[in-house]
Amino acid sequence: MAKKAVASLQTGSKRLTKAIKMVKSPKTGAYTFVEAIMSPEEVNDFLSKN
Repeated sequence: MAKKAVASLQTGSKRLTKAIKMVKSPKTGAYTFVEAIMSPEEVNDFLSKN
């Protein structure tokens, strides 16, 4: 049976989410990944920023 990747993290009473965004470098044109751990309410703001 395949395992699912865990998207939400729980530490004590706080609920956290790990967001991964792919960003294109203006200098080389290569893509890099930016990871951040934040509360679920902040995920949409993180993903909409350029």
